[in-house]
Amino acid sequence: MIKAILFDFGGVITTSPFDAFGEYEREVAIPSGVIRKINSINPDTNAWAKYERNEVTRDQFISAFEEEAVALGVSLSAERVLKCLETTIRPNMVDAIKSLRTQYKLAILTNNLQQSSNDSPRDKRSPTAHLEMVIDLVDDVIESSKIGVRKPEKVFYEAACQVIGVDPAECVFLDDLGINLKPARQMGMRTIKVMSEQQALKDLYEVLRVNKCKDRN
Repeated sequence: MIKAILFDFGGVITTSPFDAFGEYEREVAIPSGVIRKINSINPDTNAWAKYERNEVTRDQFISAFEEEAVALGVSLSAERVLKCLETTIRPNMVDAIKSLRTQYKLAILTNNLQQSSNDSPRDKRSPTAHLEMVIDLVDDVIESSKIGVRKPEKVFYEAACQVIGVDPAECVFLDDLGINLKPARQMGMRTIKVMSEQQALKDLYEVLRVNKCKDRN
């Protein structure tokens, strides 16, 4: 029986920053996909991973990320890359959260960066501002920068389930990255890979519908 719905934040409740990455790459004439490539090399120990676990400061991240780019033969601004995280809320996803909150436990599971003085709720496009818009609609928010572990580390999902008070088999989890869904699925969660807002909601409601039918039987 599904008791909880777990949402990734960026790329699920908000639009994906990947499009902005692509725009910046075109803007400065660097290879397409190189920013995501930087993040995929040594994914547990690179600058991005350490920043999401709050193991380095913003300045340390900027220096390390730009060094990782240079190692791939690319010159870029890590500050500009962080600006790519400014996205927009997906209104239909928020409406779904509002309609489901009375029936299920809801939580946001996010790999996020520690808040800086440059990222405040007053900046309406910042991740902080967007999180502030929906935080009261869910029961819990599990943030990598606060608990010191990140998706796809198994301990992240274990910690989330403990906070929410559910077993993995009682959860459905939505994320836009397959690498983050794999360990959740192995733990027993139903998983949905988000490719668009419409597709994600269609798949979510189908999973919930099937689950209710099984419960009746």
